[in-house]
Amino acid sequence: MILHYPNGKPYKPTEQKKERKQQSLTYSNRGMTLEEDINVTNQYYLDNEIAVIHKKPTPIQIVNVDYPRRSAAVIKEAYFKQSSTTDYNGIYNGKYIDFEAKETKNNTSFPLQNFHEHQITHMKNVKNQGGICFVILSAFSSYYLLEAEHLFTFWNRQASGGRKSITKNEIDDFAHIIPTSYQARIDYLKIIDKLYF
Repeated sequence: MILHYPNGKPYKPTEQKKERKQQSLTYSNRGMTLEEDINVTNQYYLDNEIAVIHKKPTPIQIVNVDYPRRSAAVIKEAYFKQSSTTDYNGIYNGKYIDFEAKETKNNTSFPLQNFHEHQITHMKNVKNQGGICFVILSAFSSYYLLEAEHLFTFWNRQASGGRKSITKNEIDDFAHIIPTSYQARIDYLKIIDKLYF
């Protein structure tokens, strides 16, 4: 299947992304990806009536479909309708929650190139409306919750010609380690409770 960005350019996954999908992160991840762990956590929250948080679908416009038979339709070509915003949104304890999930294998810093300008703009809009906005980072063999306002500081530093990454020391200083457990694998709402409730 061929996917295209809104500007018409074809989407081509990089070799690095392909390799990342084929490798497991660490033993603590049980061979799962960050996204899968968050999805399992969100399902636990939903099943136990704790929160309603879902992964946002990426809107695509289907252009070409092959119908060898009705039960086996195959999308051959599609376009991204618009740039995506963040990965997840929902409601918890009466507050709107919106967050992005990112991971790196870098051992010393978290590259800001993992974020896009439209995502930062979206997060600023959420914060301006009183929503809870943050990033879940998988880095240095741990999961972290970094509040959006800290991400904005690092993003602005980069835009002013400064560092293009967040150092491990900065993550240790400004982010919160997220506890992991069997059912709520990445129990990020424990951090939200401490920060906002």
